[in-house]
Amino acid sequence: MSERAIPFHCPYCGDQNLWPHEATHGSWECRDCQRVFSLKLVGQLRPDGVVR
Repeated sequence: MSERAIPFHCPYCGDQNLWPHEATHGSWECRDCQRVFSLKLVGQLRPDGVVR
């Protein structure tokens, strides 16, 4: 997954009216519910359930 990947919908209201939020790198604003959020990839699970 790239750091530039964009979310497809707002995690709060589910709408797709998302725009980059200029105040913080990696933050997104939903113009429908007026929330600002950021997403972070923590890692991937291996088949045995351990995070790499």
